[in-house]
Amino acid sequence: MYATPSDTIFQKHHQIPVKKHSLVQHLADGIQTIWKTELYLSPFSVPEELGYIEGQIDGSVLNISNRCYSTKRFRKLHLELAKIGDTLEILHCVMFPRSQYALPIFGADIVAGPRGVSAAIVDLSPVTADGYLSHDYALALSSLTPVQFSECRQLPEWGDIFSRFCLFIRPTDEDEELAFLRLVCNYLALHCKLSNQADPVTSEEQAEIVAGHRNYCQKQKQNDKTRRILEKSFGTEWTIRYMEEMLFDIS
Repeated sequence: MYATPSDTIFQKHHQIPVKKHSLVQHLADGIQTIWKTELYLSPFSVPEELGYIEGQIDGSVLNISNRCYSTKRFRKLHLELAKIGDTLEILHCVMFPRSQYALPIFGADIVAGPRGVSAAIVDLSPVTADGYLSHDYALALSSLTPVQFSECRQLPEWGDIFSRFCLFIRPTDEDEELAFLRLVCNYLALHCKLSNQADPVTSEEQAEIVAGHRNYCQKQKQNDKTRRILEKSFGTEWTIRYMEEMLFDIS
Protein backbone atom coordinates (compact mmCIF):
# COMPACT_ATOMS: atom_id res chain seq x y z
CA MET A 1 0.00 0.00 0.00
CA TYR A 2 1.25 3.45 -0.82
CA ALA A 3 1.56 6.11 1.84
CA THR A 4 -1.00 8.89 1.70
CA PRO A 5 0.30 12.37 0.85
CA SER A 6 -0.77 15.58 2.46
CA ASP A 7 -4.42 16.49 1.97
CA THR A 8 -3.33 19.86 0.57
CA ILE A 9 -3.80 18.52 -2.95
CA PHE A 10 -7.49 18.05 -2.20
CA GLN A 11 -7.87 21.64 -1.08
CA LYS A 12 -6.87 23.01 -4.47
CA HIS A 13 -10.17 21.94 -6.04
CA HIS A 14 -13.50 23.73 -5.96
CA GLN A 15 -15.99 22.61 -3.38
CA ILE A 16 -18.54 20.10 -4.65
CA PRO A 17 -22.14 21.41 -4.46
CA VAL A 18 -23.94 20.46 -1.26
CA LYS A 19 -27.36 18.82 -0.71
CA LYS A 20 -26.54 15.76 -2.77
CA HIS A 21 -28.64 12.59 -2.89
CA SER A 22 -27.51 10.30 -0.07
CA LEU A 23 -26.19 7.57 -2.42
CA VAL A 24 -24.29 10.14 -4.47
CA GLN A 25 -22.84 11.68 -1.31
CA HIS A 26 -21.86 8.37 0.26
CA LEU A 27 -20.31 6.97 -2.91
CA ALA A 28 -18.36 10.17 -3.58
CA ASP A 29 -17.01 10.02 -0.03
CA GLY A 30 -16.28 6.30 -0.31
CA ILE A 31 -14.38 6.65 -3.58
CA GLN A 32 -12.17 9.43 -2.26
CA THR A 33 -11.53 7.59 1.01
CA ILE A 34 -10.39 4.45 -0.82
CA TRP A 35 -8.23 6.47 -3.20
CA LYS A 36 -6.51 8.26 -0.32
CA THR A 37 -6.09 5.03 1.64
CA GLU A 38 -4.89 2.68 -1.09
CA LEU A 39 -3.04 4.96 -3.52
CA TYR A 40 -0.40 7.67 -3.42
CA LEU A 41 -2.17 10.57 -5.13
CA SER A 42 -0.65 13.42 -7.09
CA PRO A 43 -2.44 16.42 -8.62
CA PHE A 44 -3.73 16.08 -12.18
CA SER A 45 -3.72 19.11 -14.46
CA VAL A 46 -7.37 19.78 -15.31
CA PRO A 47 -7.97 21.60 -18.62
CA GLU A 48 -8.48 25.34 -18.18
CA GLU A 49 -11.96 26.34 -17.00
CA LEU A 50 -13.19 22.72 -16.84
CA GLY A 51 -12.64 22.04 -13.15
CA TYR A 52 -15.84 23.73 -11.96
CA ILE A 53 -18.60 24.80 -14.33
CA GLU A 54 -21.92 26.57 -13.88
CA GLY A 55 -24.65 26.95 -16.48
CA GLN A 56 -28.40 27.11 -17.02
CA ILE A 57 -30.74 24.45 -18.37
CA ASP A 58 -34.52 24.83 -18.57
CA GLY A 59 -34.41 27.59 -15.97
CA SER A 60 -32.39 25.54 -13.46
CA VAL A 61 -28.77 26.00 -12.44
CA LEU A 62 -26.37 23.29 -13.63
CA ASN A 63 -23.25 22.76 -11.52
CA ILE A 64 -20.44 20.43 -12.56
CA SER A 65 -17.50 19.77 -10.25
CA ASN A 66 -14.47 17.69 -11.25
CA ARG A 67 -11.77 16.25 -9.01
CA CYS A 68 -8.83 14.59 -10.74
CA TYR A 69 -5.63 12.95 -9.53
CA SER A 70 -2.89 10.72 -10.90
CA THR A 71 -0.73 7.93 -9.50
CA LYS A 72 2.19 5.77 -10.57
CA ARG A 73 -0.11 3.32 -12.37
CA PHE A 74 -3.07 5.57 -13.18
CA ARG A 75 -2.83 8.43 -15.62
CA LYS A 76 -6.09 9.93 -14.39
CA LEU A 77 -8.53 9.34 -11.55
CA HIS A 78 -11.65 11.35 -12.29
CA LEU A 79 -14.66 12.03 -10.08
CA GLU A 80 -17.35 14.26 -11.57
CA LEU A 81 -20.45 15.41 -9.69
CA ALA A 82 -23.19 17.27 -11.54
CA LYS A 83 -26.44 18.77 -10.27
CA ILE A 84 -29.34 20.35 -12.17
CA GLY A 85 -31.44 22.34 -9.71
CA ASP A 86 -33.48 19.92 -7.63
CA THR A 87 -34.28 17.62 -10.54
CA LEU A 88 -31.16 15.62 -11.38
CA GLU A 89 -27.86 14.56 -9.79
CA ILE A 90 -25.09 12.63 -11.51
CA LEU A 91 -21.97 10.94 -10.20
CA HIS A 92 -19.43 9.84 -12.78
CA CYS A 93 -16.15 8.15 -11.91
CA VAL A 94 -13.47 6.70 -14.20
CA MET A 95 -9.93 5.52 -13.46
CA PHE A 96 -7.74 5.53 -16.57
CA PRO A 97 -4.64 3.33 -16.10
CA ARG A 98 -1.36 4.28 -17.68
CA SER A 99 -0.86 2.36 -20.90
CA GLN A 100 2.26 0.68 -19.48
CA TYR A 101 0.03 -1.46 -17.25
CA ALA A 102 -2.47 -4.13 -18.28
CA LEU A 103 -5.20 -2.92 -15.95
CA PRO A 104 -8.96 -2.66 -16.56
CA ILE A 105 -10.79 0.66 -16.47
CA PHE A 106 -12.85 1.16 -13.34
CA GLY A 107 -16.07 3.07 -13.96
CA ALA A 108 -19.10 3.93 -11.85
CA ASP A 109 -22.11 6.16 -12.52
CA ILE A 110 -25.24 7.17 -10.63
CA VAL A 111 -28.21 9.13 -11.94
CA ALA A 112 -30.60 10.29 -9.21
CA GLY A 113 -33.69 12.49 -9.03
CA PRO A 114 -36.54 13.36 -6.65
CA ARG A 115 -38.07 9.91 -7.20
CA GLY A 116 -34.87 8.08 -6.43
CA VAL A 117 -31.99 6.56 -8.34
CA SER A 118 -32.92 5.76 -11.93
CA ALA A 119 -29.57 4.27 -12.95
CA ALA A 120 -26.52 2.89 -11.17
CA ILE A 121 -23.65 1.11 -12.91
CA VAL A 122 -20.22 -0.20 -11.97
CA ASP A 123 -17.66 -2.20 -13.88
CA LEU A 124 -14.02 -3.06 -14.35
CA SER A 125 -13.83 -2.94 -18.14
CA PRO A 126 -11.14 -4.99 -19.92
CA VAL A 127 -8.99 -3.20 -22.50
CA THR A 128 -7.11 -6.16 -23.98
CA ALA A 129 -7.95 -7.49 -27.44
CA ASP A 130 -9.58 -10.68 -26.14
CA GLY A 131 -12.13 -8.65 -24.14
CA TYR A 132 -11.57 -10.56 -20.90
CA LEU A 133 -10.33 -9.57 -17.48
CA SER A 134 -7.15 -11.20 -16.20
CA HIS A 135 -7.37 -14.33 -14.06
CA ASP A 136 -6.56 -12.37 -10.89
CA TYR A 137 -9.37 -9.88 -11.49
CA ALA A 138 -11.90 -12.53 -12.49
CA LEU A 139 -11.07 -14.58 -9.40
CA ALA A 140 -11.28 -11.57 -7.07
CA LEU A 141 -14.61 -10.40 -8.47
CA SER A 142 -16.05 -13.92 -8.42
CA SER A 143 -15.17 -14.20 -4.74
CA LEU A 144 -17.37 -11.25 -3.78
CA THR A 145 -20.67 -12.12 -2.13
CA PRO A 146 -23.34 -12.08 -4.86
CA VAL A 147 -26.13 -9.52 -4.50
CA GLN A 148 -29.59 -9.82 -6.04
CA PHE A 149 -31.24 -6.63 -7.23
CA SER A 150 -34.89 -6.23 -8.21
CA GLU A 151 -34.41 -4.29 -11.46
CA CYS A 152 -31.45 -4.92 -13.74
CA ARG A 153 -31.19 -2.52 -16.69
CA GLN A 154 -30.15 -3.29 -20.23
CA LEU A 155 -26.76 -2.08 -21.38
CA PRO A 156 -26.67 0.32 -24.34
CA GLU A 157 -25.83 -0.92 -27.83
CA TRP A 158 -22.24 0.27 -27.41
CA GLY A 159 -21.92 -1.64 -24.12
CA ASP A 160 -19.62 -4.34 -25.48
CA ILE A 161 -16.78 -2.56 -23.66
CA PHE A 162 -18.09 -3.82 -20.33
CA SER A 163 -17.10 -7.06 -18.60
CA ARG A 164 -19.31 -9.93 -17.50
CA PHE A 165 -19.08 -8.50 -14.00
CA CYS A 166 -20.74 -5.23 -15.00
CA LEU A 167 -23.73 -4.34 -12.83
CA PHE A 168 -26.35 -1.97 -14.23
CA ILE A 169 -29.44 -1.54 -12.07
CA ARG A 170 -32.19 0.70 -10.79
CA PRO A 171 -32.16 0.29 -7.01
CA THR A 172 -35.71 0.16 -5.69
CA ASP A 173 -35.16 1.09 -2.04
CA GLU A 174 -32.55 2.21 0.49
CA ASP A 175 -31.42 -1.37 1.12
CA GLU A 176 -30.58 -1.84 -2.55
CA GLU A 177 -28.85 1.54 -2.66
CA LEU A 178 -26.70 0.46 0.30
CA ALA A 179 -25.96 -2.88 -1.36
CA PHE A 180 -24.86 -1.09 -4.53
CA LEU A 181 -22.68 1.29 -2.51
CA ARG A 182 -20.94 -1.62 -0.80
CA LEU A 183 -20.43 -3.44 -4.08
CA VAL A 184 -18.86 -0.42 -5.78
CA CYS A 185 -16.51 0.10 -2.85
CA ASN A 186 -15.56 -3.59 -2.98
CA TYR A 187 -14.85 -3.35 -6.72
CA LEU A 188 -12.77 -0.24 -6.18
CA ALA A 189 -10.82 -1.55 -3.18
CA LEU A 190 -9.80 -4.78 -4.88
CA HIS A 191 -8.92 -2.85 -8.04
CA CYS A 192 -6.59 -0.57 -6.11
CA LYS A 193 -4.95 -3.50 -4.32
CA LEU A 194 -4.43 -5.53 -7.51
CA SER A 195 -3.20 -2.49 -9.44
CA ASN A 196 -0.52 -1.89 -6.83
CA GLN A 197 0.95 -5.27 -7.78
CA ALA A 198 0.97 -4.68 -11.55
CA ASP A 199 4.23 -4.71 -13.49
CA PRO A 200 4.87 -2.81 -16.75
CA VAL A 201 4.05 -4.60 -20.00
CA THR A 202 6.07 -4.98 -23.19
CA SER A 203 5.91 -2.39 -25.99
CA GLU A 204 3.77 -4.77 -28.06
CA GLU A 205 1.31 -5.22 -25.22
CA GLN A 206 1.25 -1.48 -24.61
CA ALA A 207 0.13 -0.82 -28.19
CA GLU A 208 -2.79 -3.21 -27.62
CA ILE A 209 -3.71 -1.46 -24.38
CA VAL A 210 -3.65 1.97 -26.03
CA ALA A 211 -6.06 0.65 -28.66
CA GLY A 212 -8.28 -0.68 -25.87
CA HIS A 213 -8.32 2.69 -24.10
CA ARG A 214 -9.18 4.42 -27.35
CA ASN A 215 -12.04 2.01 -28.02
CA TYR A 216 -13.38 2.51 -24.48
CA CYS A 217 -13.45 6.29 -24.87
CA GLN A 218 -14.98 6.17 -28.34
CA LYS A 219 -17.79 3.92 -27.12
CA GLN A 220 -18.45 6.04 -24.03
CA LYS A 221 -18.74 9.16 -26.18
CA GLN A 222 -21.73 7.54 -27.88
CA ASN A 223 -23.77 8.23 -24.74
CA ASP A 224 -26.31 10.61 -26.27
CA LYS A 225 -27.98 11.43 -22.93
CA THR A 226 -24.82 13.03 -21.57
CA ARG A 227 -24.20 14.88 -24.79
CA ARG A 228 -27.75 16.28 -24.99
CA ILE A 229 -27.66 17.63 -21.42
CA LEU A 230 -24.34 19.38 -22.00
CA GLU A 231 -25.30 20.76 -25.41
CA LYS A 232 -28.56 22.14 -24.06
CA SER A 233 -26.69 24.16 -21.44
CA PHE A 234 -23.33 24.97 -23.02
CA GLY A 235 -23.68 24.42 -26.77
CA THR A 236 -22.16 21.91 -29.19
CA GLU A 237 -18.63 23.29 -29.42
CA TRP A 238 -18.11 23.42 -25.65
CA THR A 239 -19.67 19.96 -25.23
CA ILE A 240 -17.26 18.43 -27.74
CA ARG A 241 -14.33 19.98 -25.90
CA TYR A 242 -15.59 18.80 -22.51
CA MET A 243 -16.11 15.22 -23.68
CA GLU A 244 -12.80 15.10 -25.55
CA GLU A 245 -10.62 16.84 -22.97
CA MET A 246 -12.30 16.14 -19.64
CA LEU A 247 -14.54 13.09 -19.69
CA PHE A 248 -12.89 10.74 -22.15
CA ASP A 249 -9.50 12.08 -23.13
CA ILE A 250 -7.11 9.46 -24.44
CA SER A 251 -3.77 11.30 -24.23
